[in-house]
Amino acid sequence: MRLLVIDTALGACTAAVFEDDRALAVRFEPMTKGHQERIGGMVRDVMAEAGADFDSLDRIGVTVGPGSFTGLRVGLAFAQGLGAALDRPVVGISTLDALAASRGTSDGPVAALIDARRGQVYARLFADGRALGEAEALSLDQAAERIAAMGSAVALVGNGGAVLAEAFPDQIFARTDDRVAPAPEALARLAAAADPATHPPRPLYLRAPDATPPSRLPGQPRQPAP
Repeated sequence: MRLLVIDTALGACTAAVFEDDRALAVRFEPMTKGHQERIGGMVRDVMAEAGADFDSLDRIGVTVGPGSFTGLRVGLAFAQGLGAALDRPVVGISTLDALAASRGTSDGPVAALIDARRGQVYARLFADGRALGEAEALSLDQAAERIAAMGSAVALVGNGGAVLAEAFPDQIFARTDDRVAPAPEALARLAAAADPATHPPRPLYLRAPDATPPSRLPGQPRQPAP
């Protein structure tokens, strides 16, 4: 299977082409903003480096969140537009699942954690490669309690791990891997294994966006205070 994977949900912009388990071309650029300006050029470049035309793709994989409200929509819109143009399936990949898979081993307990700001993390817990529940937005206290309940030392992966380790320095963790985004290889493995019918490219939001809609239209007078 030849596939293209795209990730703009977190602190990097990723585009990569894989054939089965082999990477043909990879672009990974850490960035906190500017994904919209870079993703098109990166996809063009990896396709050229892979020596592949777009019609040769069998599938497109894209991260669906949780993550940056704006960032993840950039990748989703690009992937869905490309999939529609090529008539190829587009599968959605959880960023938390991809972070956990980025460790390269499924042994032991793992907590995939993304810094959600406001004293929260987006979290999903795993034991020996198996998810123990759904992705959730948790307070730092809740996350620490859930992880402590897993028993043995837990490996933390994702930028939320450093936040949690700093908040609870006395809690024992096996390792803290504060990577800014999933590994392209992990994205490719999950995209290849996903069933398009059960992994649609729809954004996964675990809480409402911080921005709020305006209370009045431009030019509309303010309402008098009661």
